[in-house]
Amino acid sequence: MKAKDFYGFLHKDLEISFFTGVPDSLLHPFISYLETAHASAREHIIAANEGNAVALAAGYYLATGQIPCVYMQNSGQGNAVNPAVSLTSKAVYGIPGVFVVGWRGEPGAKDEPQHKRQGEITLDLLELLHMKYMVIGRDCDVFRLKERLEYVKEELRAGNSFAFVVKKGALENESVHHVNSYNMKREEIIEQILNAAGDDPIICTTGKASRELYELRVKRRESHSHDLLTVGSMGHSSSIALGIALQKPEAKVWCIDGDGAALMHMGAMALIGSQNPGNLIHIIINNEAHETVGGAPTAAKDICLPKIAEGCGYEQVASATDEKELREALAAAKCENKLAFIEAKAALGSRPDLGRPATSPEQNKTEFMKFIEGK
Repeated sequence: MKAKDFYGFLHKDLEISFFTGVPDSLLHPFISYLETAHASAREHIIAANEGNAVALAAGYYLATGQIPCVYMQNSGQGNAVNPAVSLTSKAVYGIPGVFVVGWRGEPGAKDEPQHKRQGEITLDLLELLHMKYMVIGRDCDVFRLKERLEYVKEELRAGNSFAFVVKKGALENESVHHVNSYNMKREEIIEQILNAAGDDPIICTTGKASRELYELRVKRRESHSHDLLTVGSMGHSSSIALGIALQKPEAKVWCIDGDGAALMHMGAMALIGSQNPGNLIHIIINNEAHETVGGAPTAAKDICLPKIAEGCGYEQVASATDEKELREALAAAKCENKLAFIEAKAALGSRPDLGRPATSPEQNKTEFMKFIEGK
């Protein structure tokens, strides 16, 4: 089904004019169409996390009385559960909304290990939330959607929410290609971090950053045991790094983060600042986009992450836009015993032949724990 047809059903048949959510690779055609159809923040906002999106949608409904739409990958259901249960639920305020959920890890479909369990419980979670749903596969078209129109409207009129669960390949559309003005490639930034970190442990955020780190280790013929690849749990790498840094005060702990991930759970920066571990170096590779899932922009393009870090209590703060600035910032962070924050401004894009880790998360955990035991 064309993304514009799905959008047309939501916009015209269900009379939805406000969309918010967190980008997902399966929903990328839909989100790309939204970006071209709705330029105003009064119509479309890419949220920091899924709970944030549900709350935004609730605010829209309270202000207008109109139905909002919230989109997300199914991995974000956990972030959405609290406001869906304690705010929008029929048992509380009864704020209706339409959810569009990308079904990663669908049982029987090949996917990455971090999506397996989430895929198995996606529909169960919706049922626990008392949320009716319709699964959209490759064979679904707008006529099948319209067959369910009155059923969906009845749920919404009753103050309930309704979900469309989208399988891989169900939607298609030409993608919007984003660019920024930065020159450093993310893979080059990560290699500089490896040069500076040496034998130190590295915690790396989910997505392409972890894939590039893994392949750089292969290229350099270095051990993977030094790295924990946070293949899931977007936004939590810095908290993992904090937990390690506090327990291993003699070790220099490096965290490679992304702008989308950092924004998703920004409260972690406040906690890190309050604990002030002098052995933690927090690096955000900022390309102002959710690149791994299609490149939709993040709020990082409109804010100053280094000033936020300063406000949270990071003692040593730097921002780098070229290789020289980055090398100097990394060297300074390495030699000082201060909580450090480095923003590395990065271009969008990655190698077309970028692979995925050949080892399992269980193997990664075991080898990393053996390595960190001696620190």
